[in-house]
Amino acid sequence: MSHNMSRKLIAGLACRLTGTRLYGKPLQNLAPEVTILAQIVACIRAAPVPAEVVLAIAESEENTALRLAAAELETPYVLGSEKDVLGRLIAAAEAHDATDLLRKTTESPFFELDGMELAWERHVANENDITIVDHVPLGTAVEIYTVDALRRSHAEGLDEDRSELVSNYGRYNQRLFKVEIVEPPPACRRTDLRLTVDYPEDLILCRAVYEELGASAPLFPLAEIVAFLDRRPDLTQLVARFVHDAPIWDGAPQRAAG
Repeated sequence: MSHNMSRKLIAGLACRLTGTRLYGKPLQNLAPEVTILAQIVACIRAAPVPAEVVLAIAESEENTALRLAAAELETPYVLGSEKDVLGRLIAAAEAHDATDLLRKTTESPFFELDGMELAWERHVANENDITIVDHVPLGTAVEIYTVDALRRSHAEGLDEDRSELVSNYGRYNQRLFKVEIVEPPPACRRTDLRLTVDYPEDLILCRAVYEELGASAPLFPLAEIVAFLDRRPDLTQLVARFVHDAPIWDGAPQRAAG
């Protein structure tokens, strides 16, 4: 896409309320009156990245609470297939005439904020298809895609690549796209930490972070979160068995050509 075409970025937040390990993750409270989803939306709105937030909600009946949350947060939303998460994100982008989509999972309340800003600048300046913040605690990265890259992933990928593993096609086929990986500052290069909520223990940790650093909400500096967790081994030990201590994109195995 040429440089002079105007770009429109949305933050596409795919959400549903299922979840066997911890039900209704986006609507779990981080603090009284603050859900994980509300924190994510507030963070994106307060960050310097020019993204309008759009929820991509699974259309089944049990996700009605998410439509109510969207109304409360004043975020537009689209409804779509429970299984085809990638299709839902593309629909969100198309409904808002977006050229690009910033993806963040709705169970991860904190961000590598400097990386997110840099990723968008580089994404546009270098005409990337996909720009990623990597080498950060799980859940704090963002991924930015051109909508064309998402469409290609949807068309060429497998069913599982359209599931909540939205990034799989791009990640395992990096040679097919112009991919740039943004590195965080050294203090934030901590793949040994996780800041995503999949298990009740994760929620305990993220609530403790919010309580400790809530004065800076919603823009929690990741270096401060890391420093807090380094002082609280009791919290990091709670989730240690769930940690996958490796970058997500850098060094990902590449699929053999079809």
